[in-house]
Amino acid sequence: MSHESHKSSKKKKRRRGKKSALEKALIGTAFCLALLVACFAVYVMSQGSGIPSSSVGEIATQLAANEESTEPEETEPTTTETEPTTTEEPTTEEPTETEPPIEPHVEKAMALMEGLTVEEKIWQMIFLTPDELTDTTGPTVAGEGTKEAVQTYPVGGLVYFGEHIVGTEQITTMIANTQSYSKIPLFMGVDEEGGYVSRLNKINVTPWTDPMKTYGDAGDEQAVYDLGAQFAEQIASVGFNLDFAPVADVVTNPYNTEIGSRSFSDDPQVAARMVAQMVKGLQDGNMISCLKHFPGHGSTSSDSHYGSSTSERTAEELRELEFIPFRAGIEAGAELVMISHMSLPNVTGNNEPCDFSYDVVTGMLRQELGFEGLIVTDSHEMGAISYYYDCGEAALRAVQAGCDVVLMPEDKEDAFNALKTALDEGTLTEERINESVLRILSLKYKYGIIAE
Repeated sequence: MSHESHKSSKKKKRRRGKKSALEKALIGTAFCLALLVACFAVYVMSQGSGIPSSSVGEIATQLAANEESTEPEETEPTTTETEPTTTEEPTTEEPTETEPPIEPHVEKAMALMEGLTVEEKIWQMIFLTPDELTDTTGPTVAGEGTKEAVQTYPVGGLVYFGEHIVGTEQITTMIANTQSYSKIPLFMGVDEEGGYVSRLNKINVTPWTDPMKTYGDAGDEQAVYDLGAQFAEQIASVGFNLDFAPVADVVTNPYNTEIGSRSFSDDPQVAARMVAQMVKGLQDGNMISCLKHFPGHGSTSSDSHYGSSTSERTAEELRELEFIPFRAGIEAGAELVMISHMSLPNVTGNNEPCDFSYDVVTGMLRQELGFEGLIVTDSHEMGAISYYYDCGEAALRAVQAGCDVVLMPEDKEDAFNALKTALDEGTLTEERINESVLRILSLKYKYGIIAE
């Protein structure tokens, strides 16, 4: 190669170098413009898409980093070294929702329930009298016949009346023997309201008291609490663990005969205070209480013991008056609520008994009032049920409405078979059975009826 050629070559290289520098400048300018455009676009998008404006800078930084990674290879490297900087995104852990711990008595009930057959579960949902259990009349002892019956029909509980109670030692022995025969200890229930509904005053286990209306008229809350505590101690001393009291009805119909002076007051606020104190007195003494007769039986004129009984009350009227004492009793800790057999056509749209109504049992009591305890029907031997409905049909409809316990069906096997058939045919689910049985067993553990 000649010297001139060499000089010409140098000139060409210089021109190429100038061109390369110019290209680099243009590329840099284009890059900056692109970056500005990208930032502006991100800002616009952030305003319309809900991205927080504080994130715009971070997104732009990321875009810049992406652009740098695609820069032409001929760009000369910078001569200054900088330490790489890493911006760690702040880590925020999503809060995890944790299930509340299962209470010990519920956990024990779940474990026990796993070992029960479907048949045993269904029997737990039925409470009988000693007569119904043994197919005898007015039994006062519990021997081999009771032992065989309670093992054949492992019911959840028994209810005793005056004819079963003739002496303190007698009833204590009868209850203790019956409990000893049962695989799962029983609820042993009695109606001990005070006043004229008292099963134990004839043997002086509980003394005669004035009607509950007398206590309400006096307005003495402490006296009512003391009465509940007294009942708890005395009826527990002979073996009972469940008192079907207090009455939470408010009498609004002067012709009402079914409730009358069993109610604390025709003023719902007075009745509410007295009901709450009775519940506290009973349950502070480890005696399970039962509010009755939801949604309030004081507005009827006929007696559901002897036939149908209808109230024209509306849902709003019930909320403004009848529900008040029931709310107070639930807040005081009542574990059971009994459903009445009266009809509420202005609520249910028909003349079916309340314990057949999903709207009353589940909609009003369970959902609206938030009651989480045990729901029991009134006695299915009463005329409002037994005169108009087949025993099995009545049991099934009550359970489908949301009741946990069918109280005193006329025929125990008909009631059981109706529930079992419905389960086999899919009109009643085992999940629904398990809900009730879990409540029953949990309550037995909670009050020490089932030993640890």
